[in-house]
Amino acid sequence: MTKANRESGSRWLILVIKLPAEPSRHRVAVWRELRRIGALSLGQGIWAVPDVPVFGDGIARAIGLTEQSGGQAVTLNASGRGPEDAARFQAMFTAARSEDWTEFLADCGKFEAEIAKEIRIAKFTLAELEEEEQSLERLRRWHRDLTARDVFGALEAAEAGERLKRCTTVCEDYAERVFRALHEVPEQGR
Repeated sequence: MTKANRESGSRWLILVIKLPAEPSRHRVAVWRELRRIGALSLGQGIWAVPDVPVFGDGIARAIGLTEQSGGQAVTLNASGRGPEDAARFQAMFTAARSEDWTEFLADCGKFEAEIAKEIRIAKFTLAELEEEEQSLERLRRWHRDLTARDVFGALEAAEAGERLKRCTTVCEDYAERVFRALHEVPEQGR
């Protein structure tokens, strides 16, 4: 862990949000934005993120959505009363990132299984290849997003990086199979 990450473990932004009860779409939009950036829910309408720049845009979007819906948002700078509090927050945040990485790894498994199925049934079409390449690009974006917000380095992050490389290799192999199948010269009347 870098010095900056150790220091960010003791500095947090706490966001207190109050939204109108109706329509619920406003609460859902704010909730989705905060979940997307990886904020910890500490209780009803109370969220926390490490006080590092990577979370700034997401916090600004959540505040903007809150204010647009007629709600109120207050952002507080916080640190624990002692090292135990800072360690507890850091552990909670890292546990949430571990859950994100576990979900990512499961999706990598689904991606690999999907390509294995296409190979097994010999579905070597450009349309299928394009769909698989889009799925791989989604995994790449997700990996970048998770990496950006995993400021303390969850243990699963290294495995996820290796798994993404394997997904890339699997997709490249599938692409080669598709191109070979498309360029085969059919045997003329035997």
